[in-house]
Amino acid sequence: MKISRKLLTGAAALSAGLLLLTACSGGGSNEAGGESGADMGDAPAWCGPDEASVTFLDGYIVNGWRKIAAETGKIEAEMCPSVTSFEIIDGQGDTQKAISDINGAVATGSSAIVVHTASGEAILPALRSAHDAGVVTVPYRDGVGGEDEKDYDVWIGSDYVEDGRTFGNWIKEQFPDGAKVLFLSGPAGTTQGLDEKAGLDEVLSDEKYEFIGEQPFEITDWDPSKTQQVLTAAIAKYPEIDVIVSDYGPSLVGALPEFEKAGRSIPALAASDGNVLGCFWTDNQESNPDFKMMTIKTGTDNIALAVQHAIARATGGEVPAETAYAGGVFEDSTSDDKPVQCEPDLPDDIYLSSAALSGEEQAELIGN
Repeated sequence: MKISRKLLTGAAALSAGLLLLTACSGGGSNEAGGESGADMGDAPAWCGPDEASVTFLDGYIVNGWRKIAAETGKIEAEMCPSVTSFEIIDGQGDTQKAISDINGAVATGSSAIVVHTASGEAILPALRSAHDAGVVTVPYRDGVGGEDEKDYDVWIGSDYVEDGRTFGNWIKEQFPDGAKVLFLSGPAGTTQGLDEKAGLDEVLSDEKYEFIGEQPFEITDWDPSKTQQVLTAAIAKYPEIDVIVSDYGPSLVGALPEFEKAGRSIPALAASDGNVLGCFWTDNQESNPDFKMMTIKTGTDNIALAVQHAIARATGGEVPAETAYAGGVFEDSTSDDKPVQCEPDLPDDIYLSSAALSGEEQAELIGN
């Protein structure tokens, strides 16, 4: 079995991701003025006439995904000439810093803040204080607890239940007679994994579909080294695994060769996309007859909807009707319409499903 030459796994991937912190935050922030936006005549409906400054507070810009998402938010903000600045601040994985960053954005006069937490509900009191102070407050993607219009203006989620349905429908199509399904997600209790499992259960309700492993999902913390441990144990325990579901597909790449070591073909895979995963499939599918693969868009564009909501509320624009991001299918090796994509000369840690940035632009951004 051949493995992508550009494979990054385990500690190496984390170390590479940590190098992104300084580049992104520039000592704590990255500011872009509104002068790069379009003329008002070309502005989208969510861009109103009132000037506003926007701050994006990311709990931990530790990898390429988060850096690409932050840049996507900046690009979206630049579409509105009423935005006088868009500042990016990295919480560096420190809950107290993240709270201080929220309070600081309010104190320095930000009109709106968009928040991607790494601390869960711990930041809710700070968000509530910002909201009470009249700052437009939009947490997105990861849950923070609380309620819309009470603790913050609106939470912009990702429709993980629909992602689970998408996984389930593909599995049902590929395995009409039933299948043994191993589902891997992140930390224990993560709403992403729980919601995806709800969607999977809804579609794969027939008893011929059996979920094996820990329930509701195998806990990997989305860490490549822990994923390898979990999958190695599953291969030893279960002589039959028909399909693996993973909501962080790139983390699987270092673990999938364990099937070869056990003398087995890599099974079908339903996951989120990543260049490293697409290249791994390209390199290994011929020698693994069971290795079908479908991916959903990994969601670096989720931030665009959150930025639209924040700017609309801060500038008097038209508030978008949608409050949840739905990625949909990106690749499907069983369909000519959505072939698996691989850019072997570009970094592993890019996401070709991005609508805002090309692969080359992502590579330049993350510095690989």
